[in-house]
Amino acid sequence: MGDEAIVGAGESGGVAGGSGGVTDGSGGVTDEGGGVTDERGGVTDERFPRHVAERLAALPGVRAVALGGSRAQGTHTARSDWDFAVYYRGSFDPDELRAVGWPGQVSELGGWGGGVFNGGAWLTVEGRAIDVHYRDLEVVEHELAEARAGRFRWEPLMFHLAGIPSYLVVAELAVNKVLSGDLPRPDYPSALRERAPALWRDRAALTLGYAKANFAPHGKATEVAGALATAAMCTAHAVLAGRGEWVTNEKTLLARAGLRTVDDVVAELRPDPRVLVSAFEEAERLFASV
Repeated sequence: MGDEAIVGAGESGGVAGGSGGVTDGSGGVTDEGGGVTDERGGVTDERFPRHVAERLAALPGVRAVALGGSRAQGTHTARSDWDFAVYYRGSFDPDELRAVGWPGQVSELGGWGGGVFNGGAWLTVEGRAIDVHYRDLEVVEHELAEARAGRFRWEPLMFHLAGIPSYLVVAELAVNKVLSGDLPRPDYPSALRERAPALWRDRAALTLGYAKANFAPHGKATEVAGALATAAMCTAHAVLAGRGEWVTNEKTLLARAGLRTVDDVVAELRPDPRVLVSAFEEAERLFASV
């Protein structure tokens, strides 16, 4: 990766912030890194990411830790969970994470289906729900090079209707907030912007075509609804790729792509072949308009 090779926390000085503390004059305690503990001695939201990152960065093999999701992008609410990515090189043993003692579920490597999204954990820390995602640096560096060449592959992933592109881990580099170690922050590759939209639109068209021919004539409304939702997500990926906008999940994908009105199409479905065929035609017009 040349000058963008990813280095470790130890090489970059680790997590910012000290552990000494002084009172902040308001009943809390401010540490040397600027974090504040509340009156009950708990860790505040300001300090919480560093608190978690310090523990994660100390795990064997971990070279960097990043905050992701809505917390990194400033779109969170008070009820939002906290997403952390641990970037390791060589090997990572989930038992080391279990040994930290945070309650919750810790998967094995590959436990979430394999591929670039190769496992993680759902944990509770200081009363907060956190997700920890495993990221193999060799895989991340490979996918960064592939994305710059305009290449990617599709992978299935739980909770994602359209699956994910392998460049998702590159998108994370671009939008996440590094808490420990050093990670590159890539721009959207022009080659990916040129090639990805057509591939996503092809997936959408194939999904619609199959369902229109095999489900709609038989009044299978549930299958049609699933196909419309999947095709809408694929089309949204195409739209955002064409704009050069990174995508890390599907939560706001339809709205960002201007496709939220597909809800109106789905809402009208019923097990009537004529209605279902008409829904496909309406969806095709909508997808072609963006």
